Amino acid sequence: MLTDGSLKKRWRQLSLPLLVDIALVMMLGTVDTFMLGRYSDAAVAAVGVDNQLMSLIFLVYQFFSMGSAILCSQYLGAGENKRLVQVVGLSLMMNFMVGLAVSSLIYFRAEGILHLMGLRETLMSEGLVYLKITGLFSFAQAISLALSASLRSAGKTNYPMIVTIVSNVLNIIGNYILIFGKFGMPAMGVKGAAISTALSRGIAMCLLIFFHTRFHIKKFPLKWFRPFPVDELKKLVKVGIPAMSEELSYCSTQLVGMYMINRLGDVQLATRAYCWNILQYCCLFSASFTQGGSILIGNLIGQAKERAAYIFGNHMLKVELKVCVSVAVIMALCSRFVLAFFTSNPEILHLGVYVFCINVFLEIGRTRNIYACGALRATGDVIYPVVIGITFQWLIAVGVACLFGLVFGFGLLGIWFAWALDENTRGVILTRRWRSLRWMGRSFV
Repeated sequence: MLTDGSLKKRWRQLSLPLLVDIALVMMLGTVDTFMLGRYSDAAVAAVGVDNQLMSLIFLVYQFFSMGSAILCSQYLGAGENKRLVQVVGLSLMMNFMVGLAVSSLIYFRAEGILHLMGLRETLMSEGLVYLKITGLFSFAQAISLALSASLRSAGKTNYPMIVTIVSNVLNIIGNYILIFGKFGMPAMGVKGAAISTALSRGIAMCLLIFFHTRFHIKKFPLKWFRPFPVDELKKLVKVGIPAMSEELSYCSTQLVGMYMINRLGDVQLATRAYCWNILQYCCLFSASFTQGGSILIGNLIGQAKERAAYIFGNHMLKVELKVCVSVAVIMALCSRFVLAFFTSNPEILHLGVYVFCINVFLEIGRTRNIYACGALRATGDVIYPVVIGITFQWLIAVGVACLFGLVFGFGLLGIWFAWALDENTRGVILTRRWRSLRWMGRSFV
């Protein structure tokens, strides 16, 4: 029976660096929000819309990275080194090409994109400058995601963590200098935050290239790509499209939600921006624990130890639920105190407290959802989570949110409750899928 201490220890060793890494990635947006909150609430609202769009774009960049991570974990378990190198090489090549194309599109079409998202003219100037700068250099994130996925799938989670620490420190220093005009620099506000964020992501990409070539895959022999590994590319697409589609659908529903909240006024839009940036830390533990555990599940599947993967997966869920729900409850109890660090607006503080309370219910479902999606993908069962995700995200996270938020007039609170209902519905269905064992026999090795 799999309660072996060595496996649990390995899980902790993988998850802890991931926890720090993901927390610091989240902090890039939070730091911008916190510092811009000292500048103006309007700037926070504008940048909040931009960051929602950038999250969607980063999911596009994760298309090949997510497929690469799943395949690499299974190939490592099976000892298929050549196929691993081919998959990583293809992922880097495709992310580079997609990154350049998307970065160009954002830069030249930024204003039209923001109009489509419903950003009001009063916020357009600040939203436009932030999106054009961060979007132009977003290709660096595309390459970074591919490199990080490769390192993490090999269990080398410390290196992405180190890079993220350096990136965050540079972003904080850059924000301080450029937003407020320190050390002889002009005060640039939103433009300064954008420049700082773009530079920190570029430096992070360079550091990841160094660590990847030094400690993981030192070179990509051309002879391994002649003839072109079409079969591995097909597998990347086969795994990547479903994995990305569910995430892309989720982010798209959040954009629709942002459009609805945008119609409710600046206060509710700013409240959403503050609460989103704070409450994303509730899912920090489930995201890191699931990523670490998925690497081990993939390795076990590659070794044809499906029963062991199942038992370990059940242990993962118990731990994640205890930790994540406890964090959500603590944050709800401290909500007014936490929000006061970001804003002194009494309307935002009052509304935000209720959002934090609803989020406790949301977190129960989101923890189950993140866990089940990660575990099922690691086994090769990548289609079922997409079907469930797309169906209920648009039915509940959009349909019910529109009904509660706009038609019934509950505003932001009604929309947030609909999001919680969506997460819990999908969480229950996907957890049952894992326990049904229907994912057995879907390995790519």
